[in-house]
Amino acid sequence: MRNIFYCDTKIGKIGIEENGEAITKVYLVNKDLQDDIGEKTETILLKKAVKELNEYFEGKRSSFDLPLEPGGTEFQKKVWEALIEIPCGETRSYGEIAKVIGNEKAARAVGMANNKNPIMIIIPCHRVIGANGSLVGYAGGLNIKEKLLELEKNCMNR
Repeated sequence: MRNIFYCDTKIGKIGIEENGEAITKVYLVNKDLQDDIGEKTETILLKKAVKELNEYFEGKRSSFDLPLEPGGTEFQKKVWEALIEIPCGETRSYGEIAKVIGNEKAARAVGMANNKNPIMIIIPCHRVIGANGSLVGYAGGLNIKEKLLELEKNCMNR
């Protein structure tokens, strides 16, 4: 069964979904759609996810301790695992992630996997930037990416 909970955050309303065992999605909510998707139930796992996300937005948490089960290809999952290893407050380029996963010519494919990340923030695709240091490509919009990176500037002090 799919359970969904919505919460307001510094970047807007987000939806958190779980399948009874793991978080499967975290996304910005399109106000027009929020009433049409899934069971709205606050389970123990969703409560924990909301708590950890609130701590993140308050600057009290730099990593997450939640079971994750993002749906995707093996390649995408490999990229998302590499993203989780990027420390809070740091960034990597698409090319650097491609090297980490053992396919240094796959920078574009890494970008596409980033774009398909179903668990924003917790799988920190916002920490991936262009080779020249520019903010590029974020499904939530570059303004949200910028806000998340700004929020994380003090991670080193936590």
